[in-house]
Amino acid sequence: MSADTFIHRLTDRLAADPARTVFIYEDGAMDAGAVLSRIQFHARALAARGIGRGTLLSLFAPTAPDAICLRYAASLLGAATCYLSAPPSAAMRAALIAKIAPTLLVVFPQTRALLPPGLDVPVRAVGDCGPDLARLDQDVPEGDDIACQALPEDLGVIHSSGGSTGLPKGSCRDFATYSRMVDGPPNPARRQLVNGRLAYLSGVMVDATLLGGGTVVLRDGFSIADTLAQIESQRITDLFLVEPQLFELMDDPALADTDISSLRMIVHIGASAPAVLRQRARARLGAVVAHPYGASEQGVVTFLSPAEHDPGLPERFTSAGRLVPGVDLRLRKADGTLAATGEPGLIETRPANMAQSYRHQPDLSTTAFADGWYHSGDMGVLDAAGYLHVLGRADDITGTGDALVTSTGLEDTLCRLPGVRYAVVVLDRDSGRRVAAVEPWPGGEIDRDACTAALAEAYGAEVADATAIIPLPRVPRTEQGKPDRQAIKELGAGA
Repeated sequence: MSADTFIHRLTDRLAADPARTVFIYEDGAMDAGAVLSRIQFHARALAARGIGRGTLLSLFAPTAPDAICLRYAASLLGAATCYLSAPPSAAMRAALIAKIAPTLLVVFPQTRALLPPGLDVPVRAVGDCGPDLARLDQDVPEGDDIACQALPEDLGVIHSSGGSTGLPKGSCRDFATYSRMVDGPPNPARRQLVNGRLAYLSGVMVDATLLGGGTVVLRDGFSIADTLAQIESQRITDLFLVEPQLFELMDDPALADTDISSLRMIVHIGASAPAVLRQRARARLGAVVAHPYGASEQGVVTFLSPAEHDPGLPERFTSAGRLVPGVDLRLRKADGTLAATGEPGLIETRPANMAQSYRHQPDLSTTAFADGWYHSGDMGVLDAAGYLHVLGRADDITGTGDALVTSTGLEDTLCRLPGVRYAVVVLDRDSGRRVAAVEPWPGGEIDRDACTAALAEAYGAEVADATAIIPLPRVPRTEQGKPDRQAIKELGAGA
């Protein structure tokens, strides 16, 4: 068997230093030897139920060591794996499971409630999930350690998207492609905090940290108080947050009394990020803020490092950085020609780590991955220095030429008002109107007239009058912590 897969390298690294702390969870620690033992335990359990090369294990996974070990066990057997995202309705979760079509679906006590009724796929539990669910982790046969069966060309990982533009999609990568995605230099000092649901980027972060010899601190849920406590007590060096979480963290009064000196990088992802808020994050958190552009289909395409967040270069705070190695990028204008430097266009990428297809969606795969390029549906501009400025989803942008109206631009205008802490703007294509969910500072109120006047000054009365200002104590969030665009759009109905 070839050793050129992430799971070969990972198990070899764990075996080389069995006393090294790998996971910290619920105030306890798990060393590499214990992780290897748990991987082998789960591998025997899965093999007894037919999981191996050519099969697929899906998980509604809590952010816990056992869920990660179970996924590694399936990879050891050469099976594909998928951490399922958790759409809000049972019908959407059932549709996602049907689309992914796993050989076996596993739940845990923390995720048992996510199971929709009437599934026609086999389901097993790890832990006690009640008498109606058979357990995977009972009556596990004894035996010798199972050797790694994964082959580079086999389907290895399916990434379930967040579903911000509809039902989540499953991006497929073989073991070779995924192994390149998580490969990196040794970094035993890395202490990665993962405090959101196990999904595309959290899974990548866990794998990359362990392959580099670092430690992962796992928290099954996000709160500002706990995040600050973990940074200080566990001397966290790396974490990633979706933008609403980053903005909450930087504005929390407890930040001033928290020792964050261990941090070397906070990566923010997943939603629009107005320049004024990114500048505030840099001022309050220091030179640790980083920002990539990418998606589950294409991986990380560009990256703006902490050092490049230069307060003396305000234009940097509208960019997502420059291309990472192994990525080609082009921008296509509405007439089909390629955009020149400084011209907006649809972002098309050709990364070395790009997914091969969507799971069981051949028509969408043909469109999204046409001619070896991923067609993102996002619009951007590449400046003369090679920095990509992502303007947002093309469907959310109106206007032409130098008069483009983007959600991020509108949000930036609103967030520069002294009474506005945070704002998210969504375009309702059906009505042609925009909905602006606007949060005040604690104890304050939103002045709607001031918001409308600011938009009119920046974009004209027509844009301002077609934007409904909805004051809220907190912008609605998805289960991943991103702004809930559909919920915001519904708030604007009749406003």
